[in-house]
Amino acid sequence: MNKGGTVTPIGPNIKITMVHAEHSSELVWKDAAGKDNTYSAGEPVGFIITLENGMKVYHMGDTGLFGDMKLIGDYYKPDIILMPIGGHFVMPPEDAAYATKNWLHPKHVIPMHYGTFPPLKGTPDEYKAALGASSTQVHALKPGEEISF
Repeated sequence: MNKGGTVTPIGPNIKITMVHAEHSSELVWKDAAGKDNTYSAGEPVGFIITLENGMKVYHMGDTGLFGDMKLIGDYYKPDIILMPIGGHFVMPPEDAAYATKNWLHPKHVIPMHYGTFPPLKGTPDEYKAALGASSTQVHALKPGEEISF
């Protein structure tokens, strides 16, 4: 599987398509002398998961804002998005809200990649405030919490 590729790992009605993301990707490895070595760890990606009922989930992975999010929104029309909002390494809440309102137009967003360590300062409340009046429902889940659609 590569970017743009689609696989059907669980029968013909569930599809997973790899799409572009905008993020650094590196691996830091200590050699025998204790020196850090940095290597490219591959290209960042997101995934469009089409479920049996036709619902589409866009797992954005780690990403910053990039213009092809509009293409992803127009072409795949995701119903649910798992969206990074923490800032610093991924989109801050304002960028995530911009992409939601202007390019992606999902029915539901589950914020992710925030609040796990100090640099990821963005919060679901900041995202909701930046989103403003919208038909998109924001579901800020707690660890282990489940939701059904």
